[in-house]
Amino acid sequence: MKVVITWPDYDVAHEQLGGALQRAGLAIRLAPKRGARTPAELRGVLGQAAAAIVSTDPFDAATFAAHPALRVVARVGVGTDSIDLEAATASGVAVTVTPGANDHTVADHAVALMLACLRRLVEHDAGVRRGTWQRTGAHTPWLLTGATVGLVGYGRIGRLVAERLHGFGARILGADPAPSVRDGEQVMELDELLSAADVVSLHAPLLPSTRYLIGAPELRRMRPTAILVNTARGAVVDEAALARALADGQLRGAGLDVFDHEPPDLDSPLLALPNVVLSPHVAGLSEQSIAVMLRRATASVLDVLAGRAPADLANPAVLDRSMA
Repeated sequence: MKVVITWPDYDVAHEQLGGALQRAGLAIRLAPKRGARTPAELRGVLGQAAAAIVSTDPFDAATFAAHPALRVVARVGVGTDSIDLEAATASGVAVTVTPGANDHTVADHAVALMLACLRRLVEHDAGVRRGTWQRTGAHTPWLLTGATVGLVGYGRIGRLVAERLHGFGARILGADPAPSVRDGEQVMELDELLSAADVVSLHAPLLPSTRYLIGAPELRRMRPTAILVNTARGAVVDEAALARALADGQLRGAGLDVFDHEPPDLDSPLLALPNVVLSPHVAGLSEQSIAVMLRRATASVLDVLAGRAPADLANPAVLDRSMA
């Protein structure tokens, strides 16, 4: 049986990764995803694979239908918005994820984007490289200490961000479909949070109810001195509306790790704005988190192909079809 691996830089010699697959008698095909990939392109690399260890590859219903030998898709990460889970279940394909492995990494990155925007690091770095030395007036940075930070999505990662921000003396607000309250934190409706926060940081999953959760009306509710940070999913934000708000001075700045289409088009207006800090969907990536996620994804493949129920199934209903 063959395992197709689209995660870049997968170590085929590592004893807990490629070594473990090969000891189980599995052949490995590397097809790293380093940019955009269409479902048709993905179908071209899967072949007769029984398993796939994947990045953000687009597994649609047609892909599952075209690959009846496929038994498991092990996602390196937690997002499944690029995978049609209903079609996977109907085809008897287990889809696994690696929850919790990169929570701290995402929280660190969210705070880093806040600081980069408020301290205007990218703008000042570019200025120094141009030979300018603009420190005050229109180029003066701002402060995270004592700021009001609104966290949209108040699950594991949102709470880890809150813990980090307590060290800055920040006032923490939260908005979440399943609200709860902790000492020193206020959980409220989204509209109220948007109008009160100096920084809005997004940590909600991409669901039908959260697609374009932050659009033109929501951006208008934010303070013109506020910044927006997104380490969740790109489609949680209406990027066209965000670009207009930033260009018009309706919003102070934005820090974006995720985009509606990845990588974003080079002619996207967001790429031309000086008050936007960008990173290539790396919030969840560190040497430590990648190592944990790859080990767990590999173990999931080995479990499914050996007839064992894997940990962290994203579509547990598949057990009724293929592993009963």
